[in-house]
Amino acid sequence: MILTNGILSIEVAPHGAELVSLVKDGREYMWSGDPAFWNRHAPILFPAVGKPYNNEIRIDGKTYPMKQHGFARDCEFEEVGGGRLRMKDVPHENYPYRFALEAEYRLKGGSVEIVWTIFSQDGCDIYAQIGAHPGFLLRDYNEADAVHGFVRYYDKEGRPVSPVEVSGLKEGNRVPHEAPVHYTAETPVTAETFAHDALIFENGQVASTELCDKQGHPFLRVSCPQAEAYGIWAPNKPGCPFVCLEPWCGICDSYGFTGDISGRTYVHRIAPAGKYTFTYTIEIL
Repeated sequence: MILTNGILSIEVAPHGAELVSLVKDGREYMWSGDPAFWNRHAPILFPAVGKPYNNEIRIDGKTYPMKQHGFARDCEFEEVGGGRLRMKDVPHENYPYRFALEAEYRLKGGSVEIVWTIFSQDGCDIYAQIGAHPGFLLRDYNEADAVHGFVRYYDKEGRPVSPVEVSGLKEGNRVPHEAPVHYTAETPVTAETFAHDALIFENGQVASTELCDKQGHPFLRVSCPQAEAYGIWAPNKPGCPFVCLEPWCGICDSYGFTGDISGRTYVHRIAPAGKYTFTYTIEIL
């Protein structure tokens, strides 16, 4: 699916309903998906955000396999009109709820508003997390540079957040730090920034981020006022020319969590015939 409004042009792939291209004034902003670094662009994280402990979830006393970030990113979607796509062939073997998942892309000036909606089609409450994982090219990337750009953090009122507290990770799951670890309102992107995995900010600390060039000039903003957590990540590989700015309504399990899906952190209950909508915006500055 290709959409344009004369300012922006985007392309959305049917595989995963993934935003694979975002162009303004002839410049591409999305990561290419080169498998040498990361073979995705902007996957939908559903019904799990991050890694469930032991790659398992439990629903009503039964255990199901669930890989990191769930399965929506590997499913096919079909266009249903109006910039919307709907998941085809909804899997049930590891997530026994009946549901529908729609993705909608709206162009508004220099912004893309992305809306994902989970519809319950079950006769019971269903539980899910959902989040975004878009990867963006660092401007004028040169591996030899000590700093490749900066990420800045803002709260729901648009105020710089400093300090922001970072969660600890062990084998992809959250663990408490012996003492709180904080970052300032601006994080430089260097070869070492993600040496210990993603930076994860919980408790709604961050509602939007700006990606800046090497001189500190912002050129892209990702906003999600409803975000309960926010992840910043790139593969820890030499020469990696992109970074992911990830608003989430969900988060990876705490290390050792073996409770029911309803007890996962930032999980959302959707009543029978109800829905849950997740919205975020990418703005080219």
